Amino acid sequence: MNHAFIAAMAEASETAESLAGRLDLHPKTVARWANPGRIPQSRHRAEVARILQKEPAELWPDAHKRREPVWFRPWVDIERESVALRAFQLAWVPGLLQTEAYARATLGGQPLSQDQVGELVAARLERQAILTGDQGPLFVAVIDEQVIRRAAAGDRALMAAQLAHLLNCAEMPNVQLHVVPRDTATYPGLDGPFTLAELPDGTRAAHVDSQARAQIIDQATEIATLERRWERIRGEALPRGHSLDLLREAAASWT
Repeated sequence: MNHAFIAAMAEASETAESLAGRLDLHPKTVARWANPGRIPQSRHRAEVARILQKEPAELWPDAHKRREPVWFRPWVDIERESVALRAFQLAWVPGLLQTEAYARATLGGQPLSQDQVGELVAARLERQAILTGDQGPLFVAVIDEQVIRRAAAGDRALMAAQLAHLLNCAEMPNVQLHVVPRDTATYPGLDGPFTLAELPDGTRAAHVDSQARAQIIDQATEIATLERRWERIRGEALPRGHSLDLLREAAASWT
């Protein structure tokens, strides 16, 4: 538990419910901030610290030791607060389901030092804790079949290990995996990957990748467009059981 945050609330005679009212958030969102690894979005950290008359670093010291790039931190905060995540990936295994070796392979060819690669891989692996922690979000991932057919870094053993990991993740109660078969005709997913997040108060946000810089979207009209696209992509994917059968076949093909 985050004892510093809990003690500060008690000292200020605040509760999760009272703080939620001040911040216009759902009480469950605030309550989660007392759990290990649950760090509020930066704007909420600053406001809570002001209310509790503490420095943000006193309440969430890990926020100042973060490994992920600064531009990506707002999305990591959203991930941590989410109750549901829906991701579509066209070319890669979703980051929340990657092995360390696969994560390193995704960064190959980029102008990064070994230390930088190590930091980015560590940050990606740390993000995965949300799936195994208490009250983790429901994570529904749809991937194109090419993700499990193309060898990352040309390494067959790496792919065998990654697909074995995917199958293990699929056994988790809060993870669902679906595959769009490679013989599917053109479909909306070919326009690129994205992730939709639902927060405890019902609000939604999205993370959209691109060849340049990814962006976070919170405009209702744009979220609605992505949700319609998600439903069309999900409609092209195999049911869960058939998807797992395909993953098992693909895993065996790499050994």
